[in-house]
Amino acid sequence: MQKSKPELQTEIKKRIAVTKFWDKVFLITGLLSTLVGLVLLFTLMADLFVNGFPRLSYKFLTSFPSRFPEEAGILSAWVGSFLVLLVTALASIPLGIAAGIYLEEYARKNWLTDIIEINIANLAGVPSIVYGLLALGLFVNFFKFGESILTGGLALALLILPMVIMATREAIRAIPNSIREASYALGATKWQTVQSHIIPYSTGGILTGVIIGLSRAIGETAPIITVGALTFIAFLPTSPFSSEFPFISFKWLLDPFTVMPIQMFNWVSRPQHEFQLNAAAAGIVLMIMTLLMNGVAIYIRYRFRRKIKW
Repeated sequence: MQKSKPELQTEIKKRIAVTKFWDKVFLITGLLSTLVGLVLLFTLMADLFVNGFPRLSYKFLTSFPSRFPEEAGILSAWVGSFLVLLVTALASIPLGIAAGIYLEEYARKNWLTDIIEINIANLAGVPSIVYGLLALGLFVNFFKFGESILTGGLALALLILPMVIMATREAIRAIPNSIREASYALGATKWQTVQSHIIPYSTGGILTGVIIGLSRAIGETAPIITVGALTFIAFLPTSPFSSEFPFISFKWLLDPFTVMPIQMFNWVSRPQHEFQLNAAAAGIVLMIMTLLMNGVAIYIRYRFRRKIKW
């Protein structure tokens, strides 16, 4: 039996009311979930700052670890983190971006590239300890790099390489095909199009993926412990600068090292409360380093976007 017009209008209003009700329920649920996450994060950060901020000082940043908590510092840890992250960036960023550009712009779409894509996606979700075991067998035992900064940096480079490749590909896919077609119509080659249009327009997305990968790498512990990073080290690596020609030394690449997460783990595992405060202070420094990395990436992205607009 066909419903009358008033009945249809009433039914439509009921359906609209139900839809609006569930929209409000979803909105409130999402808002509460966000607030819970923010409150927990703020609480943890506040507790970290309350415990660790009084311990922060110039002496803390420029002192070596010690068995006396009031004299212990993080000099070797933050220098080691910086050098390991430098090796990681130099090894993973050019290779990951080049691989992403090749797979998205040059590689033919066939079964082989499908297999490569599936494996890259799977590698991004592999536990970090697996990369540590891979680096132990490949770089320590096979290439004989030893338990060095080079080994640690390459281990973390393997860890974030799939993330850089995937971020590069997603950033390139977001560029409209009309830009490529316009470039080809003006007589540009494939590489000229990639160099002058694809890379500049996708820089923001690529940098976002790179920084996410580096932020994960700077906080990783399992791969670094696996390849033999030290938990206590009271000296710095060899200086990268030399008084003799060519005035640059790469001996530091093969020096032993430690990093911030391992130093924090070492202090947290000690029973003295003062070492717990040291670990909290080291956590603040690690957060600041991560924020600085993100700030640099945001600035570079802003400069690229501004350049493109002009």
